[in-house]
Amino acid sequence: MSSDLASTPAVPALVLTGGGARAAYQVGVLKAVSQLLPEQPNPFRVVIGTSAGAVAAIALASRADRWQAAVAAIEEVWANFRTEQVFYVGRRRMLRSGLHWVVSLLSGGVLLRMPRSLFDNAPLRTLLAREVPWRGLAINIARGNLDALALCCTGYGTARSVAFYQGRADLGEWSRRNHIGRRTELTLEHLMASMSVPMIFPPEGIHGEYYGDGAMRQFAPLSPALHLGANRLLVVGMRTTGGGGVSTRHSAPHAEPTPGQLLGYALDNLFADQIYSDLEQIDRVNDIVRVAPQLVPGARIVEKIVFLTPTEDPRRIAMRHLGSLPPSLKALLRVMGASNQAGVQLASYLMFESGYTQELIALGYRDAMAQGDEIVNLLTAPACVPRSGQEQRT
Repeated sequence: MSSDLASTPAVPALVLTGGGARAAYQVGVLKAVSQLLPEQPNPFRVVIGTSAGAVAAIALASRADRWQAAVAAIEEVWANFRTEQVFYVGRRRMLRSGLHWVVSLLSGGVLLRMPRSLFDNAPLRTLLAREVPWRGLAINIARGNLDALALCCTGYGTARSVAFYQGRADLGEWSRRNHIGRRTELTLEHLMASMSVPMIFPPEGIHGEYYGDGAMRQFAPLSPALHLGANRLLVVGMRTTGGGGVSTRHSAPHAEPTPGQLLGYALDNLFADQIYSDLEQIDRVNDIVRVAPQLVPGARIVEKIVFLTPTEDPRRIAMRHLGSLPPSLKALLRVMGASNQAGVQLASYLMFESGYTQELIALGYRDAMAQGDEIVNLLTAPACVPRSGQEQRT
């Protein structure tokens, strides 16, 4: 071992990205981790959640003292999901919402104000208010079971990515050009803001500013974990490589895309993994720190990163479950041109139905177990980082 290295504690972080109903894939990964390390308490010192990934993040962090039980509880919820638990899908309510949009658009907002969003996610707010033990977060941080939890949002006023975090007193705030970290006591409002997909769900007001989905301006999705002290990362994405077009390989590539296809493409672009460029940046800084640490004062080695993404396209899985959608949502997707193979991308983000989520859980479990040795090594092997390192910034 080089003389300029010193053994220090490993600080593993879990980074959960966004992806709507596709977040069920993360649950399968977490289930695998819990089985790979059955006797170990919470293996993650830092937890980062963005958009749908924020749900599992807060559930794990608030129960960090009972990590295995927390994973089981998350699986129970996701394996039995129904769309009506996330947003209203009743025929009458959907019809009224559609008429509201029509009247508002035709009258230019004179007869009726523009709706806040396409869907009303009040059922999700009710579910999370009931299921998340918010007091447990502060208790677990105080008892040393967790260093920090960050929920990532986007400020509509500042157009910056904001990582709202709660953690140890020595973890300071940060500010970069496109992203900032703000210490706060995390609440249901921060969680709802992180999941507020633009146009799909309404924005959330926090301290005089409106916030939306954390994936929108997240140019450095791994940065919050590094700022909060992590030197190892388990990152779970929900988008397969090359799966971002408006058509599947079985559909006509030159057909004019429908509104539903375009909205699905917009969502896919929103949740597109910026992680790849972040990983390249970390590799570059690691190389410089190893060779000439004086060129990047304050930087440190990020030792290990395991990045998991679905090995099967979620669109193909969603296609098998289109028939399980509530009739009113199925009708809406049909009107938008998103009820067949060509437009199933949109459905893959909105399909909060148990058959679909259970397949994604199973896929996440298989993918994680296939990399089981790497995951165990990431979470258990001793760490070595440069003595002089303080913080790697991205």
